[in-house]
Amino acid sequence: MNTPIACQQHNHALCIDEALSAARKLCQGNNVRLTSLREQVLELIWQSHKPLGAYALMEMLSEAATRKVAPPTVYRALDFLLEQHLIHRINSLNAFIGCPDPHTQHQNQFLICRACGNASECIDETLNQAINTAGQNYGFSIEQCSLEITGLCANCQGVK
Repeated sequence: MNTPIACQQHNHALCIDEALSAARKLCQGNNVRLTSLREQVLELIWQSHKPLGAYALMEMLSEAATRKVAPPTVYRALDFLLEQHLIHRINSLNAFIGCPDPHTQHQNQFLICRACGNASECIDETLNQAINTAGQNYGFSIEQCSLEITGLCANCQGVK
């Protein structure tokens, strides 16, 4: 059984460092600028495995800055990070989480714990194939897929 990283004991500082390092390499390879603000937003998103909304990010950025950060500034940073596949948007929560594999184009499936709020990206080839087969059976060409599954993570099972 695969245990999502949000439910594992792991070195979270290393998790953040690896995400930022991958982002720098990816942006350099794509010849785009990972500005300090964009990097700050990405780092905040990776600080936990709980999805963060734009306004929560705006508050966190404003606390660290000497001036208030405006919503368009945060949304532009989020748009950039989405375009570079460094983060994912969880539509049901109107929030964002970091992508553990930004170098690979993939379908998005998320396991969202209703108790602790952690969200994990689930990359399951059997599930991907089933979705693609269903699309083909209906004559539908899938361009993008995001599946959000709500339940209880391994850590919260049995907690009411």
